[in-house]
Amino acid sequence: MNYLTVNDIDNLPEWVEEARSIKQDPLKFKELGKYKTIGLLFFNPSLRTRLSTQKAAQNLGMNSMVMNFDKEGWALEFEDGTIMNQGKPEHIKEAAQVISQFCDIIAIRAFASLEDKSKDQDEMVLNGFAKYATVPIVNMESSVGHPLQAMADAITLAEHVNKKKAKPKVVLSWAPHPKALPHAVANSFVQMMQKQDAEFVITHPEGYELDKKITGDSMIEYDQKKAFKNADFIYTKNWSAFKDYGKVINKDPLWMIDTEKMALTNNAKFMHCLPVRRNVVVGDAVLDSSNSLVIEQANNRTFSAQIVLKKILEEMDLIK
Repeated sequence: MNYLTVNDIDNLPEWVEEARSIKQDPLKFKELGKYKTIGLLFFNPSLRTRLSTQKAAQNLGMNSMVMNFDKEGWALEFEDGTIMNQGKPEHIKEAAQVISQFCDIIAIRAFASLEDKSKDQDEMVLNGFAKYATVPIVNMESSVGHPLQAMADAITLAEHVNKKKAKPKVVLSWAPHPKALPHAVANSFVQMMQKQDAEFVITHPEGYELDKKITGDSMIEYDQKKAFKNADFIYTKNWSAFKDYGKVINKDPLWMIDTEKMALTNNAKFMHCLPVRRNVVVGDAVLDSSNSLVIEQANNRTFSAQIVLKKILEEMDLIK
């Protein structure tokens, strides 16, 4: 079993409830991963992902090995049939198989380049390991998705949803940012919300449409204030253009999340995956308010990773 996308979750409500149960007793399954090792391979930097995934592995009794490939490993070649007479001394074929001998699970983090859309969508790093490794692969954020974050978001939503309301209204709002950022978090949040019984709205300036293959029939509203009306949750994230790939085509500061916009909601909870640029993406007053769930989301990253690793370990035991 690999965990590469949100679509690898066979039953989201069941996974969420099991993760919430694990949260009440994180060490309950500490024997499950005994004598097993997870390799965490980072091609890009991390704070929450690295610490939460290591913590989750420890809670399950696993050993963890961390390698920052951008600084510590050989540069890898991913293309098949290439003549390796340039700067990359090792091919993914050998690297993935070798690492598989040292690790029972391999977790990969590799961002989009935002330069070549087709290469990013091909997910060369993640899919290269999935193809050539002989052990399960976990996506710790790739070019196209961040399914561990989406699972943590699902847990957070479940903890704060108003049970008396038939369908919560959840809004994913673009916000300005000085740099071009990937689509991974937004993509996986959209895919996760499509599995929820909720009123879901995506709002962004024209030109910032996400990949239509991912958004599908999800509602898109270009008027941010209209989208915010009566919302129960506001999830905010910046992303660069998809059609004009990787470009920053709008830095409109009026899209920042502030108290005036939050006042349009149904006393909505504010969510963001972190890190977040204060007073660019969201104002201090919103981020520091009692309705802000960003620290809880970060905490739930442990239990997101733990439910994923638990499912994989249980499947490995069945195969024995």
